[in-house]
Amino acid sequence: MAKDLFYLASYKNVDKLFEKIEAAKAPEVFTNSFLTDTIGLKSTADRSLINMLKKMGFLDPTGRPTESYGLLKNKNVSRAAIADGLRTLFAPLFEANERANELKPEELKGLIAQVTGSEKNIVNQIAYSFNAIAKNTDFSKSAKPIITKNGDEGGDGAKPPILPTPPSGLRTDFHFNIQVHLPANGNEATYLNIFNSLRRTFS
Repeated sequence: MAKDLFYLASYKNVDKLFEKIEAAKAPEVFTNSFLTDTIGLKSTADRSLINMLKKMGFLDPTGRPTESYGLLKNKNVSRAAIADGLRTLFAPLFEANERANELKPEELKGLIAQVTGSEKNIVNQIAYSFNAIAKNTDFSKSAKPIITKNGDEGGDGAKPPILPTPPSGLRTDFHFNIQVHLPANGNEATYLNIFNSLRRTFS
């Protein structure tokens, strides 16, 4: 089934957007006024950048910065955070090709046409938007900290260790052994009562 993909009305200021976000104080709400007065993008065509930030997970639906927005202000992980956001924004592309970010321009357009079924002009606009964001990414690591087995953070986005796979023939079911100590002075009726009680308990 064809899927809709996001594209920007104007993608020429994507680089400046992320550059200014890193430098500016995070707002309570990322409004059009913040975009024009603080970020310095005054064109009405740039307003679609706010919707882009929402769809990438950096702003919530009301425009308030999310926890991921803070990653954009950390120069060490900002490009990795944008890569994570790009995967979210263009999830259908990465579902169709997990290395969509590595495709050549015409290959990317072909993938977009395949996923969306859109006309050429729309395909081009999506591809230009994708590439404008992708220029600011680093796909070699994740911006999110890795939590190790003992609960510590793994630091700079290094990939977690690969744990050994259990042998294919290993059984994971459990067996319980129940020991019943019978009274030495009991009679047949006593023993029958004990076993009937066990039967009723576990049946």
